Amino acid sequence: MKNNTLRAWKWIPSLYIAEALPYVAVMTVSVMMYKRLDISNTDIALYTSWLYLPWVIKPLWSPFVDLIKTKRWWILTMQLLIGAGLAGVAYTIPTSYFFQTSLAFFWLMAFSSATHDIAADGFYMLELNTHEQALYVGIRSTFYRIGTIAGQGLLIMLAGTLEAYTKRIAYSWSLTFYVLAGCFLAMLIYHYFVLPHPKTDRPLKTTSAGQLAKDFFKTFITFFQKPQAGTAILFMLLYRLPEALLVKICNLFLIDPVTKGGLGLSTQEVGLVQGTVGVLGLTFGGIIGGIAVSKGGLKKWLWPMVASLTIPDLVYVYLSYFSDHSIPVISSLVFIEQLGYGFGFTAYMLYLIYYSRGTQQTAHYAICTAFMALSMMLPGMIAGWLQEAVGYKIFFLVVMLCCLITVGVSALLHIDPKFGKERE
Repeated sequence: MKNNTLRAWKWIPSLYIAEALPYVAVMTVSVMMYKRLDISNTDIALYTSWLYLPWVIKPLWSPFVDLIKTKRWWILTMQLLIGAGLAGVAYTIPTSYFFQTSLAFFWLMAFSSATHDIAADGFYMLELNTHEQALYVGIRSTFYRIGTIAGQGLLIMLAGTLEAYTKRIAYSWSLTFYVLAGCFLAMLIYHYFVLPHPKTDRPLKTTSAGQLAKDFFKTFITFFQKPQAGTAILFMLLYRLPEALLVKICNLFLIDPVTKGGLGLSTQEVGLVQGTVGVLGLTFGGIIGGIAVSKGGLKKWLWPMVASLTIPDLVYVYLSYFSDHSIPVISSLVFIEQLGYGFGFTAYMLYLIYYSRGTQQTAHYAICTAFMALSMMLPGMIAGWLQEAVGYKIFFLVVMLCCLITVGVSALLHIDPKFGKERE
């Protein structure tokens, strides 16, 4: 048992850091980089939101990962492609055609990262028994958050430091992505030697691709035949609408100069405020939310969580109308907003589990996560255009108005009062 524990600690932390880093690079770091390279808010929000697509359609190809090679092979191969994609972004940043070519490499990273998620989570279940899976679930979540902080916080702060030192923005971001590519390739080498070889990790030979496709479509049909299917899909798509609009714009607001309605923070300060303090708030909110639901159940805590998800968005209304704030004040307000979001997001994740219950829970949950990604992709695509059309002040008021939609879809839910409660 001691040897198993030691072996698990060798690969679980690094694997889930490797799972977090490319997602953060694609979804968050790219936004900051393009902003510093003078791409418009409209284009940034539109094109980076399209990068959610691989996570939206991930359930469509996830069954076929089982047919080809092993999960271990998929993990190592995807890490190689992600490292190559990061190096490709770094190489193209100083060029005159950087926007188009770097987006192409971000697409490569996005598809590779989504496939890596499938393989890593499958590998986790193959290597560990059910007791060990439960034992390490908190560890994997913790190191995923550490990877998020490293990407959103430390990496952006590194780019900002290089900007200040070299006075060359494109060169600084290129060097930052080269550093990240080097780290990722180092993790690939590390995982090549430390990832175990589970006996059950082998491609399926008894199931054809056609049969898998047939089974998937049956699963898809039964997903829409579940009770309250229409309400559930509306909830999945619209519960996080305010946050879906905010997530692409909040960093742009922090870094835009005061003359454009922003707060005029430096790149390092944004990395600290949003990528470090904000992520800590999100993490603590999620932990508190999980504890609360375990004591009273999802139904009892639904409305406090709805309020927690929506009301703290007023932080950005306040910051946009009163822009003369110190870094500690801005950090505190962002922490509060993200703490509330983390607490409120617990209800969303637990409802996905609640709706997925049944004989095909794993497959149905994968479809739920596709709707989750879609709920962020579609609003994000128009967020930049909307902000540039009305300005930051009105944009954040529109976000608050969208909170009424969150309240509306939450009111439609019917949840078993016992779901989520800790059993006596």
